Amino acid sequence: MSGPTDLGIPEAPEIPGATHVHSGKVRDLYRLEDGRLLMVASDRISAFDFVLDTTIPDKGAILTQMSLWWFEQLADLVPNHIVSTDVPDAVRGRSVVCEELAMFPVECVARGYLTGSGLADYRASGEVCGIALPAGLEDGSRLPEPIFTPATKAALGDHDENVSYDAVAGVVGGARAAELRDLTLSVYGRAEEIARASGIIVADTKLEFGERPDGTVVLADEVLTPDSSRFWPADDWRPGRTQPSYDKQIVRNWLTSVESGWDRASGAKPPALPDEVVERTRSRYLEAYERLTGQKFQQ
Repeated sequence: MSGPTDLGIPEAPEIPGATHVHSGKVRDLYRLEDGRLLMVASDRISAFDFVLDTTIPDKGAILTQMSLWWFEQLADLVPNHIVSTDVPDAVRGRSVVCEELAMFPVECVARGYLTGSGLADYRASGEVCGIALPAGLEDGSRLPEPIFTPATKAALGDHDENVSYDAVAGVVGGARAAELRDLTLSVYGRAEEIARASGIIVADTKLEFGERPDGTVVLADEVLTPDSSRFWPADDWRPGRTQPSYDKQIVRNWLTSVESGWDRASGAKPPALPDEVVERTRSRYLEAYERLTGQKFQQ
């Protein structure tokens, strides 16, 4: 078993026939006896670069099943890393067998709406990742067209940092940077259209890509979940304010409230979440899954 990190990530559970390789904030990665990888989504939740002591029941299964659904919707645009859903019983429903890839060291972000770190950059410079945007945009404003706003992959516990397209080209080469940009925007465009038909706005999303030995670019990790995307109810969208959301904003809001008693600037780990915040967060993840897919969540 692997030891916990200073971010509070617990030991990865032992799985018969699998060797633990790595744990991130939410996922644990194992190598199976046949050499393939087993990616397990835990019920952990992170906020402000901390892994919280509190878990969200069924979160790992909801995210895994949502990703599998999205991979199917996107299969004609880009191949994905899923090999099989035939997994050990201990992690059934919240894990997948996937192929090993050489991952690109960049977070591929598409934004159709202005919020979060993009809004902060825009307010400071009128640009996001070197892309000039019109004056007068507000929190939640729809952009004239979706934009590719990459970020560096931060070490565990650090912030991802928005970078320019030229910076990505400098790392992976011009042709590969263009391919990643075009794939990211294609995936976002498809997802935005599908989600809007279900009454959900995909404000932005973060994708990860890897490369097969033959050079094929493959969509990996998770895709279009409330952990990697901002989902907003379309009928509640009002620019100029923080939008209601289907993601872990409920957790962020509570942690930064007076009620939590936590000072984000202190460097101290956030407190445990109250039951009411846990249940509301689980309900929002569940609602996003069922509304998007039209399917009932199978526990």
